[in-house]
Amino acid sequence: MKHAFFKSNSRMGRLAGCLLALGVTAATLSAHAAASSSNRRVLIRDITSIEGVRDNMLVGYGLVVGLNRTGDTQQTYFTVQTLANAMQKMGVLISPTQVEVKNVAAVFVTAWLPPFARPGSRLDVTVSSVGDAKSLSGGVLLMSSLHGPDGQVYAEAQGALIMGGYTAGNGINGKEVNSVTVGAVPNGGIVERDTSVDLHDFKTVSWLLRNPDFTTAKQIADAINQEFHKTVASTIDSARVDVDVTQAAAPSIPELISRVQNLAVKVFTPAKIVINERTGTIVLGGDVKLTPVSVIHGNLSIEVVTSYAAVPGPNVYAPTYVENGNGQNAGGSAPAGAGGSRNPGRSESNGSTGGGREANAGVAPEATVIPETTVNVTDQPAQTMRLDEGADVDELVNGLHAIGTTAHDVIAILQAIKAEGGIQAELEVQ
Repeated sequence: MKHAFFKSNSRMGRLAGCLLALGVTAATLSAHAAASSSNRRVLIRDITSIEGVRDNMLVGYGLVVGLNRTGDTQQTYFTVQTLANAMQKMGVLISPTQVEVKNVAAVFVTAWLPPFARPGSRLDVTVSSVGDAKSLSGGVLLMSSLHGPDGQVYAEAQGALIMGGYTAGNGINGKEVNSVTVGAVPNGGIVERDTSVDLHDFKTVSWLLRNPDFTTAKQIADAINQEFHKTVASTIDSARVDVDVTQAAAPSIPELISRVQNLAVKVFTPAKIVINERTGTIVLGGDVKLTPVSVIHGNLSIEVVTSYAAVPGPNVYAPTYVENGNGQNAGGSAPAGAGGSRNPGRSESNGSTGGGREANAGVAPEATVIPETTVNVTDQPAQTMRLDEGADVDELVNGLHAIGTTAHDVIAILQAIKAEGGIQAELEVQ
C-alpha cells in the first residue's frame, strides 16, 4: 500500500507538472494575443491619401435675402453698398443712403471642391454671416461666385438655407439652440471649371500616411510587394510610400490604386496621451505603459459661505408696551425716539381693559443688512495609489477613480508623472 501511495503521488506530480506547463503555455499565448491585439489591421485606404489627389477650398461673398427683420443693421455699411451694387447690375439705380437692410445679410460662402469634379457637378456650401445679423433663418442665398486660392472662379452657389439651430423669445427672456448665423445649402453649388487630375501622367503613385510612422510605412511597402510578388513599392520616409507604375504593370492606374487601397496592414500607433485643459478631456492610448510610481493625492477643500443678517436701526425699539387706563406706559416712559407713545391707527379710551393694553410702535423700523462670511477648511487625509512595473492605462484610470480624483486632478497627476518619467508616452496638452 505504501508503494501504491508513492506511485499515486508520482502520477499526481506528473499531472501537476503537465498542468503547470499548460498554464505557462496558456499565459504565453495570452500574452502574444494581447500583444498582437494592440496592433490592429486596417485597410491602406483608411490610413493614407494619394499625393496629388486632394480637395480644394473655395470661398465667396454674397447676400442672403428674405429675412424676417433679422438682417444687418444700417451700421453695417458694406451690406448696404453690396445691395446697392447688386441692384445696379439689375438696372436699378439707388443711393446707398436710401437702402434699409433689415431683411438682408452679408455672408461668406465656403465649399470644398473634390479632386475629380467636373463642370456641372454639385457641391454643398456653407453660409456664414459677416455682419451683425441676428439670424439667417428663412433666408435665400443669392448667386455668389466661389473662388479658389488662385483667384479663379470655380463654382457658383445659390439656394435656400437650412439652419441647424433656432432662437425663440426676445433678448431678455429667450432661448437659442446651436448657431442661427450659420446655415447650409445642400447641393447649392455648381462646378464651373474642370479641375480633375489626369492620372495617366503619373509615373509614380505616392501614398501619404495620415499619421506618419516608419513601421507602418514599412508594413505598407511589404504588403504591396507581397501582393505583386515583386518589388514595386519603396519606403521614402515615415509619411510616404512610392509605387512604380511601370514595375507594377497594372492595366490602368485607377485599377492599381484600387488594388493597393484594399490591402490590409498592421498599424503601429505611438503611445500618446492628449489632454485638453479647457474642457477637462483626457484621451489615453492603450499602448501607454507606466514604470513603478506612487501617487499621493491630497484633498483640501475650502468653502466660503456669505450670509446676510438684518440689524435693527437706531429708530427701532421694542414693538410692544403696556398702557394703563390713563394712556401712560405702565412700565415706564416710552423709549427715546419713539415720538408718540400710542399707535395713531388705534383709538384710545380712558378706561382700562384688563388692567392695560398693548400698543404698537409708532415709528417704522429701519434695518441694516450686514454680510457675514464664514470660511470652512477641510483637509482630508491624502489618498495613495501604487502602480507596479508594466502597469497600463486601465490600471491607472481605475486607480485614479478609486482615490476620488476629478478630471482636472487627473490632468495634474499625469503631468506630474510625466515630469517624473513614469509615463512612457508622449504627453500633448492642448
